[in-house]
Amino acid sequence: MYKYFIRPVFFLFPPEFIHGFVNMTIRFFHRFPFFNLLMRKIYCVEDEKLKRKVFGLEFPNPVGLAAGFDKDAKFFNEFANFGFGFIEIGTVTPLAQDGNKKPRLFRLKKNDGLINRMGFNNLGAEAAAKSLKKRNKKIIIGGNIGKNKTTPNEKAGDDYEFCFRALFGVVDYFAINVSSPNTPGLRDLQEKEPLTNLLIRLKKVNGELSAESSGTPKPILLKIAPDLSNPQLDDIIQIVKETKIDGVIATNTTLSREDLVLDNNMGQQGGLSGKPLLKKSTEVIKYLIEKSNQSFPVIGVGGIHSPEDAREKMEAGASLVQIYTGFIYEGPSLVKRILKRITPNN
Repeated sequence: MYKYFIRPVFFLFPPEFIHGFVNMTIRFFHRFPFFNLLMRKIYCVEDEKLKRKVFGLEFPNPVGLAAGFDKDAKFFNEFANFGFGFIEIGTVTPLAQDGNKKPRLFRLKKNDGLINRMGFNNLGAEAAAKSLKKRNKKIIIGGNIGKNKTTPNEKAGDDYEFCFRALFGVVDYFAINVSSPNTPGLRDLQEKEPLTNLLIRLKKVNGELSAESSGTPKPILLKIAPDLSNPQLDDIIQIVKETKIDGVIATNTTLSREDLVLDNNMGQQGGLSGKPLLKKSTEVIKYLIEKSNQSFPVIGVGGIHSPEDAREKMEAGASLVQIYTGFIYEGPSLVKRILKRITPNN
């Protein structure tokens, strides 16, 4: 029903407008207790066989909502009712920023894709932390953190540390975003020396904060671009091993426009997500898993529009998967369909 009746109506409106409108509508209806129960009845799949223990966390299922959908940590409780096993908020920066000039989000309907150049628009780390204090503790929340656009790369560590400290008490894991193509110079932080220094610094802060709270350190994951060369991926593997962070999220959006069907918005600048990213992101996952001898877990994200796509990511070695663009094109039933497909003996 979604693809044939609801999506065509949504796609009559600009994508950023309808994204905000749908989120607010979902929040409005969730004010009624029966609606919460109804959504969980329709979309949630609870099965012991779906549980996963990854980097020390117990996930009720392996399908998560990728960062970017709930930038300011306003809708995580509502989205949990669509069956997600975990939700990643952000990307969050220390200070609020408007992001890039609108329009900055474009549909590639013929390719089942999106191009975005949002530019880390968000209300800032402290605002996100305040929202997350209202979280349902049963929901696993990841905090995706980045730097402000005006912060030079030599000061980027200060921004990441600020966000880490602000969110430490309210998230279950951290995703270090150095791979968005929409903040000038950000991807330069993926180079070996600056990335190693950044992760070592955050590991140190992690230890300090966990000791102060008499708790355990939060898992730290690195979100990487799909456009890295094999030698650069080899560096990523070495960095993960040397810094002893907990895993990798593969991948962010791509700057490539290879193999696209002719589409109205294909010339727009920004990161491409959706079906065109499927093969590239899966290849990165497979390379990381094989070259590292499965020495760290990988969250697979990029182009998942069907249960078969999710299974392909897992067969490549992903411990967990995330969806974003597929959720927009395929609708909320995608999560349930994936979970039904990957449940053992189904």
